Amino acid sequence: MFKVIQWSAGSASLSLLSFKVYASHKKEKRDKCSVKVDELSLYSIPSFESKYVEEPRSPLEEGISQLRKYAVPYAYWFQVAYDKTKPTIDGAIQQGIASCEFFQNPPPGFLPRLGVIGFSGILGYFFAKGSKLKKLLYPVGFMSITASVYYPQEAFEFAQVNGEKLYDWGLRVFIILEDVWKTYFQTDANQKLICTVG
Repeated sequence: MFKVIQWSAGSASLSLLSFKVYASHKKEKRDKCSVKVDELSLYSIPSFESKYVEEPRSPLEEGISQLRKYAVPYAYWFQVAYDKTKPTIDGAIQQGIASCEFFQNPPPGFLPRLGVIGFSGILGYFFAKGSKLKKLLYPVGFMSITASVYYPQEAFEFAQVNGEKLYDWGLRVFIILEDVWKTYFQTDANQKLICTVG
């Protein structure tokens, strides 16, 4: 133990000593001992010429490459569809969150009105006998009439905005039906008239 302490004390005391080092002015000795960087074995440049050779693809790599080529148009189509539908989906999510918050803290009298509107839809479904079109139109009609009684201002705004759209659609359908009528039915009548005259 004593030798260990003596050895550590000795090495510690040597680190505190300072030595003076003088530079040599003799160029002859330095030139004889100097070695160039290229002469060192660590920094030697290989003398052979290297050439890159690409390894042949394995069947698995070739299959993945073909799969990627086939998937590129579909990935592009999916990205375009995603970019188009993302705002709509985000809006629907925000609307759903707002609706949940609204139903958690409804205004006074809202839930009884909602119950009456829903009951009128069920009543419209029972009155609709016969075709499936009646079973679709009667409940919607009864519910819209009941909702317009409770919320007249909102019903007026809804009817004003959607009435214009409905009028535009009706006008388009009328124009299409008129073109079909002129194309198919009037040409048949003209051909029958020509056949009877001729």
